[in-house]
Amino acid sequence: MEVYATPTMDTEIPMSSASAPSSGNTATSAKRGAFSGRNAFIFAAIGSAVGLGNIWRFPYVAYSNGGGAFMLPYIIALLTAGIPLLFLDYAIGHRYRGSAPLSFRRLHRLTEPVGWWQVMICFIIGVYYAVILAWALRYFLFSFTHEWGADPASFFINKFVQSAPAEHATIGFDFLAGIAWPLALVWVGAIAVLLLGVQKGIAASSRIFIPVLVLMFVVLVGVALTLPGATDGLNALFTPDWDALTNSSVWVAAYGQIFFSLSVAFGIMLTYASYLKKKEDLTSSGLVVGFSNSAFEILAGIGVFATLGFMAQASGQNISEVAGGGIGLAFIAFPTIINEAPFGVLIGVLFFGSLVLAGFTSMISIIEVIIAAVQDKLGTGRIASTLAVGVPMALISMILFPTTTGLNLLDVTDAFVNNFGIVAVALVATVTLTAGFGTLPTLRNHLNRSSSFKVGRIWQLFVGGIVPIVLGYILINEIQNTVTNGYGGMPAWFINVFGWGMVVALVVIAFALTAIPWGDHSNAHALDSDGDLIPPPILDRLVDQSRIRDARKDPTIASYNLPGDEPVANSTRARRAAVTQLAENGEKATGTISKDDNR
Repeated sequence: MEVYATPTMDTEIPMSSASAPSSGNTATSAKRGAFSGRNAFIFAAIGSAVGLGNIWRFPYVAYSNGGGAFMLPYIIALLTAGIPLLFLDYAIGHRYRGSAPLSFRRLHRLTEPVGWWQVMICFIIGVYYAVILAWALRYFLFSFTHEWGADPASFFINKFVQSAPAEHATIGFDFLAGIAWPLALVWVGAIAVLLLGVQKGIAASSRIFIPVLVLMFVVLVGVALTLPGATDGLNALFTPDWDALTNSSVWVAAYGQIFFSLSVAFGIMLTYASYLKKKEDLTSSGLVVGFSNSAFEILAGIGVFATLGFMAQASGQNISEVAGGGIGLAFIAFPTIINEAPFGVLIGVLFFGSLVLAGFTSMISIIEVIIAAVQDKLGTGRIASTLAVGVPMALISMILFPTTTGLNLLDVTDAFVNNFGIVAVALVATVTLTAGFGTLPTLRNHLNRSSSFKVGRIWQLFVGGIVPIVLGYILINEIQNTVTNGYGGMPAWFINVFGWGMVVALVVIAFALTAIPWGDHSNAHALDSDGDLIPPPILDRLVDQSRIRDARKDPTIASYNLPGDEPVANSTRARRAAVTQLAENGEKATGTISKDDNR
């Protein structure tokens, strides 16, 4: 028998077959791996969130959008969009115990394409992200010899990447050995870590790399603060321009920074949450991850602008003339600083070492999204799934990016997959989950089941109201700007193929993968990793009648609280009677369920 949770009750009550399959159930358990505990998950999640953008994007975004005043919209964006979306990812992955495609499929069959869309986005990002780590690895070594010479800008463009001008962007195969071998090393390292699995690979590496990263950057900041002109750099960063707060672009920049830096809405946090134990505190973990990510961004801002202050003073320029972000900051500005600064070698080792560590933990999380999806879809083991994903991605990366045309290709794919891929899938996901399927009450209750920090209707308002509005504005604005002005002065055919064409292809492939049936050996037909039944999908009693019948017949799905179930009375007596009945029947209560607000 089953003991159903009443729709008006927040406490957990014992049940038998809702959490453990009956003796006649022949379904097998999924072999997916898991984090050993909350701390392992938090280190891995911080490792994913803290990446290259924290170091080279945030400082310049803050400086160019009001300086110290930018902190106000930044914190508001974190609280009203970043952390709420983080909670949403956690709820979906943790409840449905699968990769992005499988979790969305289990939530509702019609939402599965969203999961595959996220997987394809991670595929594109992973392929080009590795080459940036290869650059950082080479520059880490260059820090000892100052290989870039007296003109780091000319060295990077003309000798290191040997890039053709943007207006002549094309695809070629003139390979650069100086980039190819570190790129191969990055892929070997990433695949090796992922072969070790969730706990021994992802969690163990993050436990080592994240403390080392923080220590290195703290030392870098300490050294930077001793440089002449450091105070001028910090004043430029933190002096507030309160008038900037009346400019809508500043608020959009704040939400954009939070959105891109937290690794939300493209499968990473959802996948990581699926590896958590069932009774872990989800919301408190999310708060730790969110605020740790922002704390590191502020630390990065201090270190970067203290060194830029020195650069400005040494060159006799204003801060505005030397301040920048992205590739220019990392591979042109910092080598220039290293040439002139006391302890230049130490600054170079710490800065480029930090880039390598931050980027490596993020890259691992990106590839894991794809591995988890392949593992769930094919039912293959960890080693086979990792090699099936890692080797082809490495080959594609090695063919396309360590070439004289690689920089322009990286530039356009990075811009389009972020601005029109991640933003679009996040917008579609939030609108679909709120207006389309009304899933937020159920997901809210799942978050609250074992979390100390409870969420309510305000969280639903943020996810279903503020987030779609902001994402819609960002997406429309980016489309208008790109259509009107083009991108980076590159040829139209290049943008249409590797920009717009790539974005459309991701959606088409997502629907194509959805159309491929899940085989009998896939994890879609398996119990979760603990051998427990999967919570029921979120269905509507009027429009999902056939899916309700299918869910009741599925031996892997717990049928409690599906539309049409009659809840027991909300009383202590009823709960005690249910336990007594189990004992009289000779059954053992092997698990607990909590209130679900399914429709």
